[in-house]
Amino acid sequence: MTYFKKRIEMTIKSILNNYEIFKEKRLKDRFFKHDTIVDLLNQLPGDFEVNELGKSVKSKSINLVKFGNGATKVMLWSQMHGDEATGTMALFDLFTFLQSDHQLAKLITENCQLFFIPMVNPDGAEVFTRRNAQQIDINRDFLKETSPEAKLLKQCRADIKPDFGFNLHDQQTLWSVTGTLKPATLSFLAPATDEELSVNKTRENAMLVIADMFSELDQLLPKHIGLFDDEFEPRAFGDNFQKAGTSTVLIEAGGYASDYEKQEIRKHYFTAILSGLLAIATKSYEKQDLKNYFAIPKNNKQIFHMLIHGVLLGGIAVSVGINYDEYPNADGNSTFKKYSIQDIGDLSFCDAYHNYSSPSLSLNGNIILYQNANFELLDGDKTILSFENGILL
Repeated sequence: MTYFKKRIEMTIKSILNNYEIFKEKRLKDRFFKHDTIVDLLNQLPGDFEVNELGKSVKSKSINLVKFGNGATKVMLWSQMHGDEATGTMALFDLFTFLQSDHQLAKLITENCQLFFIPMVNPDGAEVFTRRNAQQIDINRDFLKETSPEAKLLKQCRADIKPDFGFNLHDQQTLWSVTGTLKPATLSFLAPATDEELSVNKTRENAMLVIADMFSELDQLLPKHIGLFDDEFEPRAFGDNFQKAGTSTVLIEAGGYASDYEKQEIRKHYFTAILSGLLAIATKSYEKQDLKNYFAIPKNNKQIFHMLIHGVLLGGIAVSVGINYDEYPNADGNSTFKKYSIQDIGDLSFCDAYHNYSSPSLSLNGNIILYQNANFELLDGDKTILSFENGILL
């Protein structure tokens, strides 16, 4: 590892430790709307060029932000799914960072030309749902172009012809990292270009950038970074952009203990994007080994939202795994969680965000697999959990 590379790693660690300086504090939670994004874009200084690409189904603007004057073109897009807001928050943190006089901001500006599309799906964001106003999953609409949002994103890449792309998403909080029993707080992938999972030069460059990112971030977020399965998805944007010659890096925000609004994850997401841009700006990825990409631990599902150990059901002691699904409230400004029983038996190979274990645990109510949680958990005579039709009381 070169001295310059070590200096960059040390500087990224310093940026992470001083993240509050760069955090865009006007984005306080996951439930911001299109109007908030537009207001923030309108307040960017003149060296950020902001243009409208077109309109969503409900006539909300989808905007392109251009920054930097370097030779390497990088396109970054977020919130294709309206309820996946972490990438958008991280992009606005990056805008704040790029306005600073930090040496790494200057390095990116001089070597890269950046193209940002924050909030590809403003209609979905308005009600905090995954799909657009047509109920189309934009990220599965590359081939048919049923949605105006997909058409705009596809045409934008064709016009810019970026060397690299960053596809910014959120994932379920139940993904874990193989061998760690830890939540996959961040996950990476260089999407496939065909069913054979071929590795051409375009995909190889994306893999090498990810390997470079992981080498730094694993030290800052140990055992919380995984690699997604690379099964080819012919309808997806990442796979098709890779196929079209843009080295595409997928970043997914997962779970982290007690971080329901993903504000801690947001910090690491920002650092991940920054690390990737620096790998491209300095070309340090060219010195990476492809084996380091494949050595990144894979994602699996060995965690639950809750685990209750050692309770008696039908006269035998078992563990009970409970997960929740998150649903938006009508105003799109909050969500509610509905819990269900997802496994019963020997779950000693698993972990959870919340574990309950005591010799004096007992249950009032029924535990039925795949049904809503509807019981009371007691430790002695003290109630420690109470569910009614899936709702935690």
